Amino acid sequence: MRQKLLRWIQRNLQYRDYLPYLDYYILVPYLLLSGIGIVMVFSASSDYVIMRDASPVSYLIKQAFFVVLGLFIVAAFYLIKLDILKSMKKIFICIIILIIALGYLLFAGHSVNGASAWINVGFFNIQPVEFAKFILIWYLAYFFSHREHDLAQANLKSLGRNLIRPGLLVGFIMFLAIRQPDIGGTSILAAITLVLVFTGGARFLYGFSFSAIVAVLVGAGFMYLQKLPIHASSGYQYRRLMAFVHPFALAGTDGKQLVNSYYAINNGGWFGVGLGNSIQKRGYLPEPYTDFIISITAEELGLIAVIIILALVYFLAARIILVGMRAHNSFNALFCIGIGAMIMVQTTINVGGVSGILPITGVTFPFVSYGGSSMLVLVMSIGVALNVSATEKGRSIKRKQKMLKG
Repeated sequence: MRQKLLRWIQRNLQYRDYLPYLDYYILVPYLLLSGIGIVMVFSASSDYVIMRDASPVSYLIKQAFFVVLGLFIVAAFYLIKLDILKSMKKIFICIIILIIALGYLLFAGHSVNGASAWINVGFFNIQPVEFAKFILIWYLAYFFSHREHDLAQANLKSLGRNLIRPGLLVGFIMFLAIRQPDIGGTSILAAITLVLVFTGGARFLYGFSFSAIVAVLVGAGFMYLQKLPIHASSGYQYRRLMAFVHPFALAGTDGKQLVNSYYAINNGGWFGVGLGNSIQKRGYLPEPYTDFIISITAEELGLIAVIIILALVYFLAARIILVGMRAHNSFNALFCIGIGAMIMVQTTINVGGVSGILPITGVTFPFVSYGGSSMLVLVMSIGVALNVSATEKGRSIKRKQKMLKG
């Protein structure tokens, strides 16, 4: 048994080859953000749970557990050989499980705030759309890395033929996500797909044209929303859109979250009212430790602290994208670019929501918000990014050594 275990470790792990090449530009921001998340989840949730006769440290313990568990997951994904991930069979199994989970949500999902996006397993709510982000990046990185020469062809016919299969699959996954409805998660999946399609070999002109069309449609849609009557529909998503367009007119109902987020940011000013001293977390902002944790951070620690946190997140995302751009292997490159795009887009949507620039969609802030599914996906992604960085650096050093010997 021991011999089998040792052979499996030697076959699947690369700890001897790449452990010295740990990328601290990825590791340190991740650890800092995770530490900030533990502190802010405790601060934002303590009063909330006390008002519900629960332990003030309940979410602190849960968040700390996910952070510690995340360290082991990061280590696992860092140490495995990347060739293990280059398997269509493994990807296909994960996609089937994902589709089954998303389909299950349409009939028996656990509903929270108007969306049936969670599968309740007793002690933990699983959010399949979060795992869809990682699986989608994984699948598209594999697919496009095997089709890069075909995609580089200049004609639309070859481009369309090579995009039909992933387009149908990704479109079906996004359809299941939007049916929950999860607009925020679907938006992130769409952004990841767009980034990987055009970094996977499609011509820039097509990407620019597509982006311009989307920008025009979004602008026209916003102008149209401005003209719609506030109470034209009782639908949950319509009311959320109206709360985004007319927050103060709906301050007593659906606009309450956004208005109180404004108050929190305004109360904090540049340097905050002090850790633990937020007013808006005391019943004004619902579940302040999830989507609106940046609002509470702004109130308690100030805009300077929020700017530092944002700088850490965007630096982390940019570093991962840079690792992908420098990678010699197209699978490694696309995987990292997809991960960096996911972190960057998710952060932007969350901050845009709490500041009123974008509609509120229920997207968590990476590493800082409470959320088990989100944290698990993020740490898997960090592990892969660290793995790619170390693998590419190790191979580069070995190539230079061979050239010097030769």
